[in-house]
Amino acid sequence: MSVTEQKKSLPKKEQTLENSSRRSFLKKLGIIGGGLVVGIPLAACASNKSHNNMNGDLQPNALLQITGNNEIYFYLPRSEMGQGVYTGLTTVLAEELDVHPDNIKVKLVGACEEYANPEYGLQLTGGSNSIRTHFIALRQMAANVRMVIRQAAANVLHLSVDQIQTDNGMIVAKGKKLPYGAFSEAASQLSLPEETPIKKRADFKYIGKYSKRLDAVAKSTGLAEFGLDVEFEGLHRAVLKRCPVFGGTVKSFDDSKVKSMPGVKAVVRIFNGVAVVADHYYQAKAALPVLEVQWELPETLSKFTSAATEAGNGKQLFKEALDSDEADNAHEEGEGRNALKASGTVVSGEYWAPFLAHATMEPMNCTAKFTGDKLDIWTGSQNPGIAAKLGAFYGDVAKDDVTIHSTFLGGGFGRRISSDFVAEAVSIAKASGLPVQLIWSREDDTKHDYYRPATLAKFQVGLDKDGNIDSWNVKRSGANVIPYSMDELADAMMPAFLPDAMVDWISKAGYGLFDGWTVDPTSVEGLFEDYDANHKSVDHVTVDPGLPIGFWRSVGHSFSGFFKESMMDEIAILQKQDPVAYRLKHLKNNPRLANTLKIAADKAGWGNPLPEGHYHGVAAHTSFLSYVTEIAQVSVNNGQIKVHKVTCVVDCGLAVNPEIVIQQMESGILFGLTAALYGEITLKDGAVIQSNFHDYPILRMHESPEIDVVIVDSDEAPSGVGEPGLPPIAAAVGNAIFAATGKRLRSLPLKLS
Repeated sequence: MSVTEQKKSLPKKEQTLENSSRRSFLKKLGIIGGGLVVGIPLAACASNKSHNNMNGDLQPNALLQITGNNEIYFYLPRSEMGQGVYTGLTTVLAEELDVHPDNIKVKLVGACEEYANPEYGLQLTGGSNSIRTHFIALRQMAANVRMVIRQAAANVLHLSVDQIQTDNGMIVAKGKKLPYGAFSEAASQLSLPEETPIKKRADFKYIGKYSKRLDAVAKSTGLAEFGLDVEFEGLHRAVLKRCPVFGGTVKSFDDSKVKSMPGVKAVVRIFNGVAVVADHYYQAKAALPVLEVQWELPETLSKFTSAATEAGNGKQLFKEALDSDEADNAHEEGEGRNALKASGTVVSGEYWAPFLAHATMEPMNCTAKFTGDKLDIWTGSQNPGIAAKLGAFYGDVAKDDVTIHSTFLGGGFGRRISSDFVAEAVSIAKASGLPVQLIWSREDDTKHDYYRPATLAKFQVGLDKDGNIDSWNVKRSGANVIPYSMDELADAMMPAFLPDAMVDWISKAGYGLFDGWTVDPTSVEGLFEDYDANHKSVDHVTVDPGLPIGFWRSVGHSFSGFFKESMMDEIAILQKQDPVAYRLKHLKNNPRLANTLKIAADKAGWGNPLPEGHYHGVAAHTSFLSYVTEIAQVSVNNGQIKVHKVTCVVDCGLAVNPEIVIQQMESGILFGLTAALYGEITLKDGAVIQSNFHDYPILRMHESPEIDVVIVDSDEAPSGVGEPGLPPIAAAVGNAIFAATGKRLRSLPLKLS
């Protein structure tokens, strides 16, 4: 049985918010008070025009509220997990509304289909697209609102609109200032204009200039609510014992020694384990080792987990797939692989990237409380709609009776796109009859993750007589993330107006389609796009790993950046050409990446003398519509790798909040260095070996290099920053290690011993 077959199917849709009344919708969002409430449709099938939600007829979704007391609320449609969207989207809104970002109160929203990400069709935060996909829509909405308030003020003050100006949430007319809120009710009786002109860059007051983190004070003083901060009277803590072997289930359990332990209130069996519920977390945690559980193990381990038992990482299985004649073509240009026959020189190389855990600083957690047939869920999720759907399913309630209370996320990195921990918490609350907060330990988090898929790739690059790339060919073996995730995602992507029977049929058909999808675009992204070549071919062989896999920061780019940029360096060295110059020769059709490469080389002093024993390595990569070059300064002493400095140049279009862009580049580099130097999940007998930071380490502060980030000044549309800093760093370090030692490291993590 494959892993996808083992996962529990989701139910048909229940009631949807589209059928809710204005009052219930406002209540679900937590919107109180009157005044002007407006929204824009965010779903991919909708336009970017603002809609007027006046005359008592709220038209979801409501994003902006201006009360008579001049309180301005922005209901944030994306999840804040440290990437800065809390500040970024507020800055975008503030610019056209003409209100200082500090004066806007940001609220986290729960689950609502009308908050769907325009690019994905469901309420998901990921893919580094929050600013990019909302940049114009939010600005247009805010400009329209500002105009309707000006019109309302003109009507009330008996002036022309041209006589009404604005300044930081104030109407300015004839030398007097009045707050927006004074005209919010009057504005609510008017129709919103559809396309008020938005500002030109030269007129920006905040975009490109404002970088104060709006959530910094709350996070620094402990006022910001994360999932683990949820507390109310009568709340109990829960922990769960899961089968260590993937695919195992509960055969029987003995709780006789546990029930009498201090604080223990209940021991319950759920779909994937046995839970202990207690007054306090450490009471529940202390009881867990005493709980005796007999497991029903899979009759046979998957091919991968069997292979992993022999070699730890199961690489041999990927090698067999790579060497087989089986493959599905993912991309082809020119004559593809056939062009290799005419190449005078063919350079080959194989590269390996292992499974990785997410290791978020805040482990998975969820609070669930039933009140009659109503269910409240508190959690930090990248995918609140899925959390609500799983809550309804496992709680056996209608989806419209589920309320998601969103919190800040202590790191997401793709892990919190999945909602397995929500299903567990709801199941425990249902079985125990108690409100519970399920808390995963670090061991739970490491051993029961949705892992970054391992990947093996073989490059064959044909060169012409001048040593330039003529044919670029890659074959990759590994798992596909999207088909594995579709049993959670497919049903949530269906429009709310579809009948239940149709939703059920489409979801099943769609899942079947994705389950047979032989080439997931995220599996091959970044392997072939950047450099010029007359002929290109990318082939893929699917390997079912037998353990849960999921989205991991930068997804396919997390390994393709290392593979491609290491290969490019190998070719340059073999041709006795400078690695920067050789890359530039092949970037004629990628001028923005070429520009970052030139700036980085200059900024880092490429080719200039370095301190004794220090060496440079370079890597350039395009991901999430952003262009990044990184140059690592590295030394190697007695086999120990030390990264001293990283110079990073990023072209992410218009930088909405420059300091946040810098922070995200630094974050991506450090996250990537952890993976490059340490990251590896291995298995034995179907179970993950690693358990905590002692055997799955993360980069420590004293190991962190100096990082110098340069943002390319650009008038292009904003693009991603949460992930693009990660893909180049492993190759930059690996290439520097080669410069230092003459040894080419083709496997991650990078180790010389």
